[in-house]
Formats: sequence, C-alpha cells, structure tokens
Amino acid sequence: MASDISDRRLKAARRFGADEAIHARDVLPSRLRQINRNRLFDYVIVCAGTSSAYDQALQSVDRGGTILCFAPLEPGVIFPFPFFDFWNDGITLIPTYGGSPLDIVTAIELIRARRLPVHEMITHRLGLAEADLGFKLVAEANESIKVIIEPQR
Repeated sequence: MASDISDRRLKAARRFGADEAIHARDVLPSRLRQINRNRLFDYVIVCAGTSSAYDQALQSVDRGGTILCFAPLEPGVIFPFPFFDFWNDGITLIPTYGGSPLDIVTAIELIRARRLPVHEMITHRLGLAEADLGFKLVAEANESIKVIIEPQR
C-alpha cells in the first residue's frame, strides 16, 4: 500500500504495483485494517521527511512491526515520540543505512531480474550542466519521480 499527498504520485504507485494507493489524509488505522485483513502493517517505509509522515507510520505499523526511516526530519526538528506505544508494541525503527549486505544483494537481484520496474521510474535524465534543474524538479516533486544526473551527457 502506498500513500501520498499527490494524486500524480498515487497514480504512479498503482502503475508500479501498489495494491492500494490512498491519499495521506485517509491513512487511518481503521482504513488500513480494512485494506489489510484487519491488521496494520508489518513494514512501513517513511519516504517523506515530515513529522506528519512519522506520525502516520507509528499509527500504521502493527505490533512487532518495523518502520524504515528513509527520509529524515530536518536537523533540529523536535518530534514528540510516543515512547510507551513504541516500547509496548515492540516496534523496530531502522535508518535507511541499516541495510545488511544480504538486503543489498537481494535488492540488486530483484532489479537484475526486472521484478522491480526501476527503469520506468526514471522520469528525467539530465546532464551535469542541468543539475540545478534536477534539484528543482526533485524539490518540487510535481513532474519527477526519479531524476538521474549523467555527467557524461
């Protein structure tokens, strides 16, 4: 399941294989239980560096589940963390850089076997002279999914 605030990205999530794609405002535990056979999720990946995204992650993960923190909060942001719920439910928090060598090998094999449509996710390929445009496209997150800078271009 994927959630986002952008209808365009929700459409892309469906195109790339998400079973469900719902607007972030509709991500409520009751709705998630309807989608997932009366359970919350075992794994949640936070891809937006916002407090609201982390709040949703903590409400979306089931007991004993794992939250992968792909996008960090800005330095200095204070996040009110529901420690008791985290402790009581046995939730695991891991940073993106916590991938084991086996995780990396598995990801490479999935890409090599074309089980993940990563090439189709690239919306822009720009030369080094256009890097500023690439950063702008990523920051705006309107027209881009993945932007690749090709220095040799």
